Amino acid sequence: MSPVLRTLILLSVPFLSGTLSAQDMPLSQVLIEDENWELVSEGHGFTEGPAVDADGQIYFSDVKRSKIYKVDTQGKVRLFVENAARTNGLMFGPDGLLYGCRMGDRQIVAYRKDGSHDVIASDVDSNDIAVAGNGDIYFSDPKGQRVWYIPKGGQPKIVAENVALNGLILWEHSGTLVTTAGPDAWLWTFRVEPDGSLTSQEKYYGPLRLTTSNRHPGGDGMTVDADGRLYVATRAGLQMFDPTGRMGGVIAKPQKAFLSNATFGGPDLSYLYVTSTDKVFRRKTKTHGISHFTK
Repeated sequence: MSPVLRTLILLSVPFLSGTLSAQDMPLSQVLIEDENWELVSEGHGFTEGPAVDADGQIYFSDVKRSKIYKVDTQGKVRLFVENAARTNGLMFGPDGLLYGCRMGDRQIVAYRKDGSHDVIASDVDSNDIAVAGNGDIYFSDPKGQRVWYIPKGGQPKIVAENVALNGLILWEHSGTLVTTAGPDAWLWTFRVEPDGSLTSQEKYYGPLRLTTSNRHPGGDGMTVDADGRLYVATRAGLQMFDPTGRMGGVIAKPQKAFLSNATFGGPDLSYLYVTSTDKVFRRKTKTHGISHFTK
């Protein structure tokens, strides 16, 4: 691991000294005893893309049925977009708009509060999306094994190629982008340069735990908390890593089916939400998330 890149990632943690003084960051620092997963929504085709707005409300997509739903902080679920063209990844931007990967239309779009949308980019394949505090956008293209970049108000361009990936997330304060590594048991990190390009590709988080029945971890969507931990949805469960890239533990899945994505939301961003095939779950934690869309 490049010492420079490792330092960049560590500097993204809001209170670094307190985090690094602890030798380990076990699950006991995150999970509340006797708290378990609770069902938020069910009966869907395939849930993905949980994203949190400035009020802690969660939006998620049902990719298979081309719908987007909204979950308020009290847990009430309602339909947000009826015809979402198989929207997958979702993420709020600093402008309060919900950015999404409309796979059916091969578009990157921005959804308004009324569910209507503007097209940001066309004729692109996409899966997951990250929005920086300045409005710049990155999205993954697993089919083409590429990462795309859209500067605010600009045109999309490829900034990484020959990368087997699915999900991605941005540590915007450090200028670091993290992606899953396809079938491999680690996560890639990239340094984000001032012009939006990606350099210094490294293996950082890993190794990911495998299930006894599968040689591939199935790493997908990711989220981070205010203490610098990174969580990645996998077949084995929600795998947690500390800021140095070390495994801290695996949070058991709420059901047998694999996890596709995760985010923090709800009151004080203290609830951990996960999408798992036909359902969405949440659980109260000792920690809380950070607002990726906040400048």
